[in-house]
Amino acid sequence: MEPQSTQMSIIAGLQHGGFAVALIAITMAVSITFIIERFIRLFMKMNINGSSFMFEVQKYILANDLDGAIRVCNGAGNAALPKVIKAGLMRSSRSEEQIQNALDAASLEVIPQLEQNLPYLALIANIATLLGLLGTISGLIKSFAAVAMADPAQRQAILSAGISEAMYATAFGLVVAIGTMVAHSFLAAKAARIVSDIDEHSVKLLDLLSARKVQHSAEKA
Repeated sequence: MEPQSTQMSIIAGLQHGGFAVALIAITMAVSITFIIERFIRLFMKMNINGSSFMFEVQKYILANDLDGAIRVCNGAGNAALPKVIKAGLMRSSRSEEQIQNALDAASLEVIPQLEQNLPYLALIANIATLLGLLGTISGLIKSFAAVAMADPAQRQAILSAGISEAMYATAFGLVVAIGTMVAHSFLAAKAARIVSDIDEHSVKLLDLLSARKVQHSAEKA
């Protein structure tokens, strides 16, 4: 099938799919908006190579240059991991419990930003599926009601039009739902990886700062 004929078929489906198709199109627009926003936030703004970042931070901590480690965090922009690590570095002179509290507080602030709007994508996928089902039922009701009152010569055409409307709504709803579910799974997995990096490197930072304090105590002794 040629691309032009495929495009015309899609346009015809949107035109003759009934009110449910229009509602599904709205859910698709909202879904695309959320997907683009989450992609930019998770892959561009809040993402960072955790291993490389912590390697730089570790070098400054081992050299007893905490200000340099904080500068590394400040230079990472809006990435999630540096915000948490910076919170721990700012409390580096205090007890392990206070450092841990600072890391936990920063994590509680950052993690909701990572997961923001992701639940809406799952909701949109369910709504698109249900709207497709609603369009199917509506189209069948309309077609059978019209067939009951139509001339025998027109019944086949009316029934075909009603079934066509029902199938377009079902197909469009499923396409939007499947696409949204795939995007939701992909973005949720990325958010989970960033959270995992935060947990892993927070523990490593606490261990580094603890070792630094032990070393300083031994040098003073």
